[in-house]
Parts: sequence; C-alpha cells; structure tokens
Amino acid sequence: MSETFLPELPQELWRAGKLELAHGVQQFLQVMRVASAGLGRYLAEIESRGVKDLFGYGSTITWFAGVAGLSRGEARPVVNQAIALNPTRALDGSAVPAVAPTTGAVAAEGLVGAERVQQVLEILARIPADASVGDRESAEKILGNLAREAGPRQLAEAEANLLAWLDPDGNEPKDPEPKEPRREVTLERRRDGFWKLTGLLDDELGARTAAALEAYAKPRPVDEFGQADLRMKCERQGDAWAELLDLAIACPDQPGTSGYRTLVHVTIGLDELKTGIGKACLDFVGSMTAREARMAACDCLMLPVVMNAAGEPLDVGRLRRFVTPGQRRALNIRDQGCAFPGCHRRPKNCHAHHIHHWADGGLTDLRNLVLLCGFHHRLIHHGDWQAHMAADGLPEFIPPQYLDPLQRTRRNTLHRA
Repeated sequence: MSETFLPELPQELWRAGKLELAHGVQQFLQVMRVASAGLGRYLAEIESRGVKDLFGYGSTITWFAGVAGLSRGEARPVVNQAIALNPTRALDGSAVPAVAPTTGAVAAEGLVGAERVQQVLEILARIPADASVGDRESAEKILGNLAREAGPRQLAEAEANLLAWLDPDGNEPKDPEPKEPRREVTLERRRDGFWKLTGLLDDELGARTAAALEAYAKPRPVDEFGQADLRMKCERQGDAWAELLDLAIACPDQPGTSGYRTLVHVTIGLDELKTGIGKACLDFVGSMTAREARMAACDCLMLPVVMNAAGEPLDVGRLRRFVTPGQRRALNIRDQGCAFPGCHRRPKNCHAHHIHHWADGGLTDLRNLVLLCGFHHRLIHHGDWQAHMAADGLPEFIPPQYLDPLQRTRRNTLHRA
C-alpha cells in the first residue's frame, strides 16, 4: 500500500491567502477520500477471509462498529460500500468481482467522495433485473467516470438517460387507482412551554413542503455592518415555517380570521404591556414575555386582553388597532418591503410595526406605521435600534452607538431605483 502524506499546515493559518486556503481544503479532502478508499480495501479483505474466523464476530459490520466506535447503522453503509467497490472472495475461494470497479478506481484516486459513490450504487440497483451483464458494466463505467466531475444533479440526469436506454418501455402499468396520500401531523405542547411538531408526509407533499421551506429559509445576506446570518439550517427553517403561517393567516379566504392576523388571545396587565417587563398568559394555557406580547400586538398577530391591577379586563383588542387592508396596501406601496436598511424582504413577508407603540398612545395611521420583516421587527423591539418617521414621510432608522458612534440615520435603498 503506497504511503499517503498529510499536507503540511501553515503555523499561522490566519496569515494564509485565499488560494492557499482553497488548496489546503482540496488537499485534505483528497487525503480523506484516499484514506476512505484504503479503509474499504481492508474491510473487503476482512470480509473475504471471514470475520468470524479472524476475530470471532458474526459480521464485518459488527466488528467494524466496535473497532470504530460506531453504531451498526453508521458502520453498515461503510462496509457495504467497501464490498461493492472492491473484489472479494466467496467461501469456496472463488473470486467475486466488484459491483462498481470503475467507481472504486475513481474513489481510490481521491476524486470522488462517499456521497457520490453511494448515489452511483443506488442508480445501479435500479437498473432492470433483465439487463445483460455487458449493459450493467457499461452503465457502471459511464457513471463511475462521470462521478469524477459531476454533481448529484448530473448523475440523476445520467440515470434517467441510462434507464431510458436500458428499459425504453418503462415499467408495466400498475393499478390506475391512486392510493390515498398518507399525511400525518402531530402538535403537542411540552412542559417547558415549547411545542413539538412531528409529521409524516407522502413524497409529493414532502417535496412541496421542502420547496416552500427552502424558499423562505435562505440565509440573510451580510448587512452593511458586516453581520452575517449565523442561524443554523434548522433555525432558518423554523423561521421560514413562521413566515409561511403568517402568509396563510393573512389570506382573505382563511377561515376564522378573514385576512386579519389575529391568532390567539394574550392576557396581560396594563403595566406589563407598557413597560415590556413581566409575563403574559397565552390562550390561558401557555405564557410569553411581556416584550414578546408587545411586539405581537403591533400587527395583531394576537388579540390582547389587557387587565388592570384588580384583574378586570380593561380592553379586548379593539378593531381600530388593526392595520386595515387599505392601510396595508398603502404601506406596501410606500415601503415596498422591509424598511430596515439593507433588508431585501418583500411586503408579503413583513409585519406592520407601530413606531410609537399603541400601548403608549401611538395611533394606527401611516405616519406611525412601518413594514418590518420578522427578524428586524424583533430587532427593533428587543435591540437598541430606533425607528422614526422623517420629514418626507419615509421611515428612517438610528443604529446603536456600538455600531455607529455618530448614530447617523439610515434608510433602505434596495427597494427603490
């Protein structure tokens, strides 16, 4: 077995240029892939000799899981891939050729990773059973060589072409009666106040859901202060789910809401609502901070029930606090999206924020309203940014001193040519 040397790390990596960084990543990636291929050859040899005779284990997967500190589920694809890429021997000593020898050779050069190898093996498994040995070998050679440069989409396109060539008539027609789609969603409230959402979606609905989440879960671009979106993918998808719910609730045909953004009742004391300090009762079963209730009340995502010190209801969300459809259209035309500097979100993804909060006497009119996306709405309520209306009737924002010592006013110029 030829020796593989690890690339040398610069002593001060932070001094490395972009080309040196890219070259280092490529070198280490190739070393990892070559090492993975070498490990596969060892595992295939152990499988050929018989792991029970060598080490007393019932299977190579079980033995490798113990050696590598993996679960059987983690070890299984590694061992199965090793056996598929390398020739082995049967119990009688006869040679068993590799399922994908060309792909194995490409993997040994460090030119393809485990993900593309697995995709090639899955494509080969879908080749019709009545295909000839020669056709299978030709298909594997094409896929293995293509994997050197191709990504998952190109391999998927090659699969479609190969299957059309090997099986031009396609599968025999099945029962035309479509099955009822299997869709399950469960929502339960945990003891810590969070809600656990689980579900099982059929392929079609799952693809639609994934596409919708992906469209709204893209990372926010780096803003003018150089701050990047540090949310994990699961967090971005959670925020995307909230935006999709907002869009559905705001639909005029939505049953029970008629296009208003009222969802649930929030019971809160008047002092807590004005100061933003304290707790509020959410639909009589949960709780939220007074600050969150104050923010939600801006666009009437929730119907506030304000109580006095004696526990008597002072107000139950008067309709005049709602942003009317006409006001919303005017806001959309004026702000053309989130008005926060540098934000690209469109009007449909925004809330109507009261600059001077209505709990403090602010009015629900255009001079006191501004469109903000969910992220920047929270930032205005919970951070040190300030919003105000300029003399020309357009919203402006004042950053905190730690971002701009001069606290110069800023506007969003992305929505306007």
